[in-house]
Amino acid sequence: MASRSLKMSTISVAGWLVLALGLFLLGWWIQRAGLIETLLSYQDDIIYLTGQHIELTLISGGLAIVTGIPLGIILSRSFFKRSSESLMQLLNVGATIPTLAVLALSMSFLGIGALPAIFALWVASLLYIVRNTYSGLISVPSHLVEAARGVGMTARQVLWRVELPNALFVIFAGVRTALTINVGTVPLAFLIGGGGLGQLIFTGIDLNEPGMMLAGAIPTALLAVIVDALMGGAAFLLIPRGVNPLR
Repeated sequence: MASRSLKMSTISVAGWLVLALGLFLLGWWIQRAGLIETLLSYQDDIIYLTGQHIELTLISGGLAIVTGIPLGIILSRSFFKRSSESLMQLLNVGATIPTLAVLALSMSFLGIGALPAIFALWVASLLYIVRNTYSGLISVPSHLVEAARGVGMTARQVLWRVELPNALFVIFAGVRTALTINVGTVPLAFLIGGGGLGQLIFTGIDLNEPGMMLAGAIPTALLAVIVDALMGGAAFLLIPRGVNPLR
């Protein structure tokens, strides 16, 4: 056991060293390439468009959460058992449609601007949350559910005190994936007038200006990393550990 702990500690230290070396090399490359000066020259645009980017992510991601988790819960109930898999397959088929195609379709019905962009981003984020909520709930050990029913819990109490606490880890994983992908997809919203950092990315590509393109791409990547880290921290803090749901 001691040797195993020592091995895990060595792996952890090595991982931190690799991360520190990677950050050092990244900083050296950014300074050598003059990217800091380039980013500072687009500072006002970056701040304004980052605000739009975050707004689109919060609205579309929030809508995906408040609709995806209840939908996953409904599909996991016994009265939906026969049709739940068919509906999940329908959602899977919907997820295979490219985001650009969803943007084009939403623009056809909703016009140009933030509204069709939010709708398309909502569709792109929905599947991960529904699927993980559904999978997490149906994977709860049956003996826990039976024990809860045996002590007189109602179906609602079983859901809130047994099933959801045990499925939270999987649900959070779906939300984390959905929001991270959402951040990376938001730049496409610029193509239909939705705003966001895609304005710098696609304008830089059109004008063949790598500096402008990187001024949009680097903040987008950083936002994705930050969102992923925040969701990981939230999962660590909110997911119960060692709690008896039947007490």
